[in-house]
Amino acid sequence: MIATPAGFTPLLAPVAHPAPLTFVFRGGAILLREGGAPADDGELAPLGLAPEAMLPVGLLAGRYCRATWVPEATPAPPGLAFATLRSIFVDGDETLAAVAGRAWQIADWARTHRFCGACSGSMHALAGERAMKCAACGHSAYPRISPAMMVLVKRGPEILLARHHRVSAIHTALAGFLEAGESIEEAVHREVHEEVGLQVKDLRYFASQSWPFPHSLMIAFTAEYAGGEVRVDPAELLEARWFGPGDAMPKLPMRRSVARALIDANIPR
Repeated sequence: MIATPAGFTPLLAPVAHPAPLTFVFRGGAILLREGGAPADDGELAPLGLAPEAMLPVGLLAGRYCRATWVPEATPAPPGLAFATLRSIFVDGDETLAAVAGRAWQIADWARTHRFCGACSGSMHALAGERAMKCAACGHSAYPRISPAMMVLVKRGPEILLARHHRVSAIHTALAGFLEAGESIEEAVHREVHEEVGLQVKDLRYFASQSWPFPHSLMIAFTAEYAGGEVRVDPAELLEARWFGPGDAMPKLPMRRSVARALIDANIPR
């Protein structure tokens, strides 16, 4: 499961480094060399990136990491190519994927907060914290982190897996974003009832994972079936069904996700 590397230290201010690791994003794509490594400064020169546009991310084993973004129409410099961020989560280096996911969230936050959402004034970075502040009205904006619950419902030796409209080929656990005023436990009960019409009990925390698609914090649980018949909400799901011992498992989420770790830990035996 992809997580922050042990040798990573987050930074709020830039530091001098002879060979920084620069993550350049164009929308949801990251600029890479062939083979999956970020480019060095010489290779990035054709982009004309301004030093003030570089956002501090952290130190990875002592190497300074920074992030920036370019407009959607920007072509890749020679020898480089834009690849989807999701692709490096699937089969790229795990350490690189973890830091790139963090870098993308920082870069996208800066891109979408150049102007104040309250008065449209110009925003500037605050010293000492990850925040943008409006010079005109004083409104502050922090990186968006959206908590989302995930739950694997268990009924005896069976587990409930569902196919969502967004990724129709994959069977996975139920998931959904929290609503304003909800606890994570309340969200689990609400989402399970809304999506499949079931009641659950005995929630048990499993793990959490930062997931930059686009800016989620996935908080995973198991829960025991407490009643009801599966009734799929067609606006959310294509299907949901129980899988028990001896059943062939369907196509599951990518191995580096908390969803896959949750399912693998509870495969019916």
